[in-house]
Amino acid sequence: MAKNGKNDKASRPLARQLKQYVDPFRVDGTAEFHLKFHKTNEKGDLDKDSAKKIMDDNRDRLRDLQEKLYAQDNWSVLLIFQGMDAAGKDSAIEHVMSGINPQGCQVFSFKQPSSKELDHDFMWRTTKSVPERGRIGIFNRSYYEEVLVVRVHPDILEKQRIPRELVTKNIWSERFEDIAAFEKYLARNGTLILKFFLNASKEEQRQRFLDRLEEPAKNWKFSLADVSERKLWDKYQAAYQEILRHTSAEHAPWYVVPADHKWFARVVISSAIVSAMEKLDLHFPEVAKDTKEELKQVRDALEQEGRVVARVSKKQKVDGA
Repeated sequence: MAKNGKNDKASRPLARQLKQYVDPFRVDGTAEFHLKFHKTNEKGDLDKDSAKKIMDDNRDRLRDLQEKLYAQDNWSVLLIFQGMDAAGKDSAIEHVMSGINPQGCQVFSFKQPSSKELDHDFMWRTTKSVPERGRIGIFNRSYYEEVLVVRVHPDILEKQRIPRELVTKNIWSERFEDIAAFEKYLARNGTLILKFFLNASKEEQRQRFLDRLEEPAKNWKFSLADVSERKLWDKYQAAYQEILRHTSAEHAPWYVVPADHKWFARVVISSAIVSAMEKLDLHFPEVAKDTKEELKQVRDALEQEGRVVARVSKKQKVDGA
C-alpha cells in the first residue's frame, strides 16, 4: 500500500468495497479457465445510480494515484483493451480515464498494420509504444491481435513475410511464449500490466450494430467488414479462450469484463485499475534537506517582496489622498 498517511487510511475502505467488482473477473493463470462460464450480462447487484457513485469515487482516487505515479517517476502502467467489435472498448477508455491529467496518459489504437510495420517482427509496432516511467499507457487493441485476427485469418500471416520454415503448427504457442516473456520483462522493469477482455454477447453486438445503423451520428462506426467478422464469432471466441489460457499471469492478469451493460463494465475496469495501483508504493517524492532550506529562503524572499509591495501601495494611497 502507498505510504500516504490520511489518504492511505481513507483508501482502505474503498479497496475493500472494490474487491467484489475485481476478484470474480480476474484471471491470473492460477486456476483452469473456461470462457463459457463467464457471464456477459453480470451487474454485480448494482443499479446505474450506485454504479455512478462507485465510478465517481474511482475517478477521484485514480486522479490522485496518477499524480503520484507521474511525480514519483518509478512505475509505469500498461492497460490493454481487447474485445469484439462494439464491445465498448472506446467508451470504456473514455469514461474510466476521463478524470486524469492528459499529460500523464498515452493512448494508442492499433488497426491494420502498415507495410512498414509488416517488415518488422509481430510485436515491433506495439513495443515501441509502451509507456515510460510515470505514465499510464493504453493500448486499444494490441499485440494480441497477432494471435487473434491473424489466427482467424491465416492469409494475413503470409503478408508478414516470415521465412516459410519458421511458420509451423507451433507458431501460435510460440507467439504465446513470446508475449508472456515480453510481459514478464516489462513487469520486472517496473510496468504494472492490466489486460481487459470486454466480454459482450453476440446478441448484444447485434443490438449495438443496429444502433449504429439507426443513429446518423454513429453511422461512421459501422463497416460491412464488421458483419463479415461477426460470422466468425465462434472462431474468435475460441481464439480468446486460448489467449486467456496461455497469457494470464499474476504479474499480467486478464480481467474478463462483463460488457453487455457498459456501466457495469466501467465499474469493473476502474475498480481493477484503482485496486492494482493502490498496491504500488506511490507517493510524492520527499524533498532533500538542503533543498528544503533553499525553498525556505525563496519563500522568505517572496514574502518580503510582498510586504514591500504592500507598503508602497499603502504609501501611494496616502499620497494620493
